[in-house]
Amino acid sequence: MRIANPIYDVVFKYLLDDEKVARLLLSALLGKEVLELQFRPTEVHHEAARPDATQLLVLRLDFAATVRLEDGSRKLVLIEIQKARSAWDVQRFRRYLGSNYASPENVYLDQDGRKQALPIVTIYFLGEGLDCVDVPVLRINRQYLDLATGEEVRITDPFVEALTHDAIVVQINRLKNRRRTELERLLEVFDQGLASRTDPHLLDILEENFPERHREVLRRLMRASAEQEVRDWMDVEDDMLAAFRDQARESSDLRQAVAERDKALAEQAETLAEQAEREKALVEKEKALAEKDDLIAELKRRAEQPPPGS
Repeated sequence: MRIANPIYDVVFKYLLDDEKVARLLLSALLGKEVLELQFRPTEVHHEAARPDATQLLVLRLDFAATVRLEDGSRKLVLIEIQKARSAWDVQRFRRYLGSNYASPENVYLDQDGRKQALPIVTIYFLGEGLDCVDVPVLRINRQYLDLATGEEVRITDPFVEALTHDAIVVQINRLKNRRRTELERLLEVFDQGLASRTDPHLLDILEENFPERHREVLRRLMRASAEQEVRDWMDVEDDMLAAFRDQARESSDLRQAVAERDKALAEQAETLAEQAEREKALVEKEKALAEKDDLIAELKRRAEQPPPGS
């Protein structure tokens, strides 16, 4: 079966636009059944120049979903999908996370009708994973600990829940045919090692190896592969990424040229400083020789004078 590659923003959005599929995916990631969800995709348009000097306008999607879990709790789930990581990614993630902590929209009414801040869970899909952690899926869970005894406190509190958060990191480049759990088998749809050799927009999946209760995910991605608008937007995303890479390469070349120029200027300054030191030493030497010549001349003059009383 050939499916659209969900590492593309437009495909990921198409996938999550189906509520049943979105609940399947989030339930598997959160480890709890999602009973209700309400997505609030935030759309940010980036503009960049193509190598042919034309302009690209691309949609960047950060997903926010309010979910109600099987235990009755409500959470705000923030989802990021990132094809490549760079130094500024972390700051962008922090800004997005901070804006959601501060947003007055991210509240719910408790049983007494009082507004409570929604606890946050972050889910990051990283195309290029973490440098030192070779596992496909990381779940970062908080613990309440009694600092005196080290024992876990098993009662949660709204204050703590509102100001700290759990996280899940899916390292797409670490999937590598790992299918140890049902979640890892579901995440096979992100494994870039299955990308078609003729079209990286598509993945080749064996349906019979896929968890049966999650096959609606496959069917949704198969439908996405047939949508011409989706395929066109994947082309645009490729162009955008290529433009950013060209800009990054040009920026890197410029930084290297500036560094080489600075190094040459520093070496030139060092050479000039050494030359100035040599010239200074030569001047001092000539001064010393002149003083020596003056002393010799003075001694010679004195030697030529007749002795007193002669």
